Amino acid sequence: MDLIEVKDLKKTYENDGVQTPVLHGISFKIETGEFVSIMGPSGSGKSTLMHILGFLDRPSSGVFEFEGKNTTGFTDEELAVIRNERVGFVFQSFNLLARTSVLDNVKLPLVYGKKKNQDELAKKALESVGLGHRMNFFTNQISGGEKQRVAIARALVGDPAVIFADEPTGNLDSKSGNTVMHILQRLNDEGKTIILVTHEMDTAEHAKRLLKLKDGLLVEDVQIKNRTIAKAEGQLVK
Repeated sequence: MDLIEVKDLKKTYENDGVQTPVLHGISFKIETGEFVSIMGPSGSGKSTLMHILGFLDRPSSGVFEFEGKNTTGFTDEELAVIRNERVGFVFQSFNLLARTSVLDNVKLPLVYGKKKNQDELAKKALESVGLGHRMNFFTNQISGGEKQRVAIARALVGDPAVIFADEPTGNLDSKSGNTVMHILQRLNDEGKTIILVTHEMDTAEHAKRLLKLKDGLLVEDVQIKNRTIAKAEGQLVK
């Protein structure tokens, strides 16, 4: 089943009357359960594409279908509902609330969605990334690698259709980054759709498929045959 389909997607930003084209007509499909890397150098349009796919921005033209629905004409409110209920985000800078417990950070999406059993769902998400023992710590008391795993738990807690990971290992040492990629690969093995945005081939090759952008165009769409398999360090992750 196609989770995402974009057809001739274009994006142009306008500032003080000056138009800056960023995406020049991109088309592809992503099926439910795929692990896809979107890769390209700075200025290639990969972040703009992720923002559109994650309902943080709108295309200037073209068609964007999500779960079989053409979202092009959706209102801001309709897009906000999809973004809050069907999409999870993991960012390079973690975006955790300071001086707030790990558990409360993970619960945030549930608060906005007014879901019940929030503590139980948040604890389950933390346990899935090997951090059940850290739930009562504050975010300034844990390491960078643990912060990113908290961010993954937060992205997971609402059971989204897709998780976007934007340079998730960019601020981590190789050991912590490997653990994060292991978690993302395991989540994909369990059926989660993962879309990874990166400018590094070493990170992109953890996925099963690569979309390569250059100058706002999709220049390559290939299956990754010899993907890198990340391993968890020690007993951090089950």
